[in-house]
Amino acid sequence: MIIQPVILSGGSGSRLWPLSRELYPKQLLALVSDNTMLQETVVRLEGLEGVNAAIVICNEEHRFMVAEQLRQVDQMADNIILEPVGRNTAPALNLAALLAKPDAILLVMPADHVIRDVPAFQQAITEASSLAEQDYLVTFGIKPTGPETGYGYIRRGERIEAFASAVAIDSFVEKPDLATAEKYTTSHDYLWNSGVFMMKASVWLEAIKHFEPDMARACEASFIKGQQDNDFFRVDKQSFAHCPSNSIDYAVMERVTGDGSASFKSAMVPLDAGWSDVGVWSALWAVGEKNEQGNVIKGEVFLHNTKDSLMISDERLLVGIGLENTVVVETADAILVANKDHVQDVKKAVEWLKQQKRSEHMSHRRVFRPWGSYESIDEGERYQVKRITVNPGAALSLQMHHHRAEHWVVVKGTAKVTRDDETFLVTENQSTYIPIGTRHRLENNGAIPLEMIEVQSGSYLGEDDIVRFEDKYGR
Repeated sequence: MIIQPVILSGGSGSRLWPLSRELYPKQLLALVSDNTMLQETVVRLEGLEGVNAAIVICNEEHRFMVAEQLRQVDQMADNIILEPVGRNTAPALNLAALLAKPDAILLVMPADHVIRDVPAFQQAITEASSLAEQDYLVTFGIKPTGPETGYGYIRRGERIEAFASAVAIDSFVEKPDLATAEKYTTSHDYLWNSGVFMMKASVWLEAIKHFEPDMARACEASFIKGQQDNDFFRVDKQSFAHCPSNSIDYAVMERVTGDGSASFKSAMVPLDAGWSDVGVWSALWAVGEKNEQGNVIKGEVFLHNTKDSLMISDERLLVGIGLENTVVVETADAILVANKDHVQDVKKAVEWLKQQKRSEHMSHRRVFRPWGSYESIDEGERYQVKRITVNPGAALSLQMHHHRAEHWVVVKGTAKVTRDDETFLVTENQSTYIPIGTRHRLENNGAIPLEMIEVQSGSYLGEDDIVRFEDKYGR
């Protein structure tokens, strides 16, 4: 038996703003351990036999960060599928099934979940894989720890003989109101819908062809016309754009439960493993390590007479006095203060930022690129100052700007600079100047990160004022 992990890493995690943003979403953040949530999703499979390197599906903007994070946990291969446009989870899984071997058992996992009890999770996978080998479409139901209105539910059916805990699926239930959720929790017939699945690649492809033929055709066309690009597999954008958008649940799973299709069979394995989708700040508080006052603290924080709160400091000293049931999240360019019972409404702030065309919903002050990162530290009407870090062996594209000149000051390491037809080195405490309209490139051929200050000046300083002539990263 071959288990092929499939990690869905396409979400934006807007309800965990301001830490999670569109260009740096929650699955790429280290929220509950030293590893990012994507890395935790990969490493919790260690020790299971017959597990391939994971296939990861992500969008174009995140590709280099995903690749780097996989390398950091020694899980990198040519296994990252890039979605040119978002089409929900069913098409994403379809692309992975086309890439996998037909007899492989797909283990489908979102990249942003917390699993506290890894042995219990692995035991559930083992049972579910036996069901999948018998052509079941399997999902995992989470034993509720209380009434929850933010999750969908699954109603359990009859026990499936010869399996320790597997049951048939009676039905999927939409997110309930509080009174209904309380009834579900006390009845023991309902479990939370985890969004984790197992099935043979061939069975999934048959189900999609049966229930969603237009999706099957669009995915197959985009896959056939796709091509490998170093670590990434790029599907054909035009073909994939015609793909209907749908979730795994709606496209297939809800149609093969209860009185659904007799052509396919489904099952649920109950899972009690300290699961959370960490969808809102209160969920992160719930899974976090608490002090005697019930506070979860991260970063440089001082609290007095404060309890049952979540305090995260990313850049500065955070002081909380006389608080209860409160969330405070501090970043370089935004601060969130919320009652823990109202954190679902964080998405309203993100919607407002979008309406106002502000950049805080999209990116942090520090922006990551395949070559390193840059951070804006000051700006005015005709100037901007950035702190730039270039990783060892990395290089920016050969480029030119129509509206701005740049002054570079190296503060650490050695820069190899291309300026039109000349190439030279700039070392610590030295500087150089790039006039408007000059072709230029910045490289770090050293063994340590290159750190420099860039002062931009000109009539327009937007990131779209860039003409690339050569780029090792294919941008």
